Amino acid sequence: MTSWADQWDTGADPSPRRGSGGGGDGKKQGGDRVEKTKAAAATGLKKVKAGTAQGFQWIKDKYHQKKDARGGKNSNKQGGGGSQIAAGY
Repeated sequence: MTSWADQWDTGADPSPRRGSGGGGDGKKQGGDRVEKTKAAAATGLKKVKAGTAQGFQWIKDKYHQKKDARGGKNSNKQGGGGSQIAAGY
């Protein structure tokens, strides 16, 4: 069975070795791209970690607010800064 491209593409496929212009050392240019990609991925990961930590802290705070609002014997057991103590700060 042939693919759609094989049926309708009558031209020759471009060489993968042919650069997109510029000349020079292709390895240096490729290495720059890899470094940029690594930097972008690291920045994105830091943002995800910060957002996740902030989200969990928000959930913990909401849980403690709801728990404290119900009252009862254990409502003021942590002494005010419970969310920071529980988070390990």
